[in-house]
Amino acid sequence: MASSYNGSALPGGGKPIISSNGKLQIPDNPIIPYIEGDGTGRDIWAASVRVFDSAVERAYSGKRRIHWFEVFAGEKAFTKFKDWLPQQTVDAIRDLHVAIKGPLTTPVGGGIRSLNVALRQILELYACIRPVRYYQGVPSPVKHPEQLNVVIFRENTEDVYAGIEWKEGTPEVKKVIDFLNNQMLAGTKKHIREDSGIGIKPISITGTKRLVRMAIQHAIKNNRRSVTLVHKGNIQKFTEGAFREWGYEVARDEFREHVVTERESWILDNKDKNSNLTIEQNAAMIEPGLEFAPEGFRKELYGEVKGVLDSISASHGNGAWKKKIMINDRIADSIFQQVITRPAEYDILATPNLNGDYISDACAAQVGGLGIAPGANVGDQHAVFEATHGTAPKYADKDVINPGSVMLSGVMMLDYMGWSEAARLIETSMEATIQRKLVTYDFERLMPSATKVKTSEFATNIIDNMVDRRKKTAV
Repeated sequence: MASSYNGSALPGGGKPIISSNGKLQIPDNPIIPYIEGDGTGRDIWAASVRVFDSAVERAYSGKRRIHWFEVFAGEKAFTKFKDWLPQQTVDAIRDLHVAIKGPLTTPVGGGIRSLNVALRQILELYACIRPVRYYQGVPSPVKHPEQLNVVIFRENTEDVYAGIEWKEGTPEVKKVIDFLNNQMLAGTKKHIREDSGIGIKPISITGTKRLVRMAIQHAIKNNRRSVTLVHKGNIQKFTEGAFREWGYEVARDEFREHVVTERESWILDNKDKNSNLTIEQNAAMIEPGLEFAPEGFRKELYGEVKGVLDSISASHGNGAWKKKIMINDRIADSIFQQVITRPAEYDILATPNLNGDYISDACAAQVGGLGIAPGANVGDQHAVFEATHGTAPKYADKDVINPGSVMLSGVMMLDYMGWSEAARLIETSMEATIQRKLVTYDFERLMPSATKVKTSEFATNIIDNMVDRRKKTAV
């Protein structure tokens, strides 16, 4: 580990987070790198860091303290170093393990398409984690926003974000199209138009299983009820359909004592209700119209039913499956309506990259929008917590933007570090501030009788509410 990065020395009073036997060791005075962010990032970081420091000081009576260390990416990095993402910024985050950042500009004119994507891929931050829940008082477009409480685990390194594309009309795309049409699709009815752009969408066993594994581990640790695999496997059978199959495999192979799949639950429930039920009768109950199916399909289904009963009826039968984590799957377009019409039925969603991008923003819209939507990019040894919204440059340095996204990303960071007391203090104090209708302009315009406050004032009110809560607890 270096003593300085980008020409700045590490804070003298802090200690680095280290990894030991695969686990991070968090000192009471950790050094945490931060990227201020572009545009409105300056305002929301200045507000958020005050809240973080106040929560830590008040939760632990000064016995713990974060030593912040600025590293650079985006416009500020380009201005200082003529580099959008300096190598020493990446090195600092890699060496110090945990970091937090504001929104970053996507460079114009080629090069790195997205600094956020670059950080995720370079550091193997393979899981984008987006918790979406409702805070009392937040304006919402739905009648019962409190019913939505999900954690989205979005695969972070593959899918269309892998960025393998060829532009329409180029010699390169002509080679790809000729290869596909004349070799891979020869003798079929499929044909790619000559004036097409082409993109490749890789989804791997490795990427899928480590993402679903982390989602299930989170479910076990936090007593969540279900993990839903979100996919478009009915159309893309060997990428998104494979995501579904590999997700079920890791659930059954690695977490058997903790989980039951949805189909397994049907089979077990049928047998629980009628112990005399034959395999054929059970199969017919989970596949209506089975009598009209081909014989090969029927035999395969009978084998599935027998396999479930033989392997897990002793451990999961007689109602025991009801206490297990349910592993199910839903088609991507279906989940968009279900999180609106039946939000209480969903708990943890595990998704390929693009589906997760869509669904996380759609869910956030129900509970206040991206202004208070937190996010984390997590790997096996590193984590970067971040605002999920853009830089909004027209509002930069005006002290008006909602800082909630960075603040709640800091809550996720504190939980990740095991500092849950400080995390809860921020959450409850923010909720109390919103309930008092002391909010930034985005909420004020949607809340009757609300008082519009500046970004900095919103932070001050949250800190003041921390004091109030401590007094009430003392009483």
